[in-house]
Amino acid sequence: MSGLKLRNVKKSFGAVHVIKGVDLDIEDKQFVVFVGPSGCGKSTLLRMIAGLEQISSGDLFIGDKRMNDVDPAQRGIAMVFQSYALYPHMTVRENMGFALKFAGRPKDEIARRVDEAARILELGKLLDRRPGQLSGGQRQRVAIGRAIVRHPDVFLFDEPLSNLDAELRVHMRIEIARLHKELNTTIIYVTHDQVEAMTLADKIVVLRDGIIEQAGSPLELYDDPDNLFVAGFIGSPKMNLLDGTVEAGGIRLADFPNDLIPSPIAIPAGTAVTVGIRPEHFDPTGTAALDTSVEIIEHLGGETYAYARGTGSNLLTIATDNNRTLKTGDRYQARFNPASLLIFAKDGQRLR
Repeated sequence: MSGLKLRNVKKSFGAVHVIKGVDLDIEDKQFVVFVGPSGCGKSTLLRMIAGLEQISSGDLFIGDKRMNDVDPAQRGIAMVFQSYALYPHMTVRENMGFALKFAGRPKDEIARRVDEAARILELGKLLDRRPGQLSGGQRQRVAIGRAIVRHPDVFLFDEPLSNLDAELRVHMRIEIARLHKELNTTIIYVTHDQVEAMTLADKIVVLRDGIIEQAGSPLELYDDPDNLFVAGFIGSPKMNLLDGTVEAGGIRLADFPNDLIPSPIAIPAGTAVTVGIRPEHFDPTGTAALDTSVEIIEHLGGETYAYARGTGSNLLTIATDNNRTLKTGDRYQARFNPASLLIFAKDGQRLR
């Protein structure tokens, strides 16, 4: 078993509290992604699991064994960093097998494990090249191969794709997803890119300021966010968030004072709220509408987004069902179904 448990885990650097009490269960063979903005503590938490940062308080279990004071080399983990950190004078084969050679493993075992990892990562034709002869994506695959040969219980990835260009990132996301299925092991992956999180994860852990805001499957977080932060962070394009006040007949939005929209839930009149609606939830057949003025049209081939506003400064992002006749300056009735709205209290918590 290679599941993990974190119980009230904290990390402080002097008076600075970076991780402020994390409780988390990671199941065996699960792909878990830590996601959040820069400085939220996701890489620190990963390094604590790896043993590269000491846990200030709380407990870490891998399987049933408490790992707080266990040497990193004895934790059964392998880590892939943002930097490839390959030895430039060594071949791909030598880079991948170096840790095993350093550990004194037999030559035939090293060769077998390197060949196995090369097959999984499709590196067979590159084994005799040096890092300087490889592309960025190939180098990252070698770095992953160096972790695979160790046969760890848990793989840790710390923003491994951030040095790659956009097209290669998409390709490597697919490769890492395929790798998880082939290896059938536990992976913990850190990124600030919520698209990576949505496409790779069985479970997403959203962090902010050293605490977990919400954890769940990608679609759970997308469909049912607990608060404004998660709602705004998960989803691309981002959710539209509009301030309003509840009246007897519905919600009056500050940016659309002439449109009283129905509320999907019962809320006392006079309550200040924030209304969330995703761009793709605008629907020409919807029973409610916002009267907007189109400022920018974004044609992406298979889909079209309109960026429009009411009387305020906030731009709405509207998926228009690939409406190719819409143009800048048009008045547009952005229709939607009230059931698709998410309502948040002034403190940012979801109202249900």
